[in-house]
Amino acid sequence: MRKQTVAQYFEFLESKGFRLDKDVFRFVQFGQQYTQASDELTIIALEWTLKVQRQFDGSFFLALLEEWKQQQIITRQQARLFMKEKGFINE
Repeated sequence: MRKQTVAQYFEFLESKGFRLDKDVFRFVQFGQQYTQASDELTIIALEWTLKVQRQFDGSFFLALLEEWKQQQIITRQQARLFMKEKGFINE
């Protein structure tokens, strides 16, 4: 299975009726470049931002990316465990 790019993920969200402004896309790109995060990690951070905040929150998104890079989190499973440990989910 081919990895999805951030741009492709935004297209996917739009196809599902979830529209984000171009400014959000630009901010996500900025955050990705600033943290030197992979497309996969950037997408995971965006997903969690939308799940937890119920809308895009740039500071939350960037804080996740920065923390995950520092903690060397690179997979969905690691990200889920992090979110659970921090109290964002109760599973």
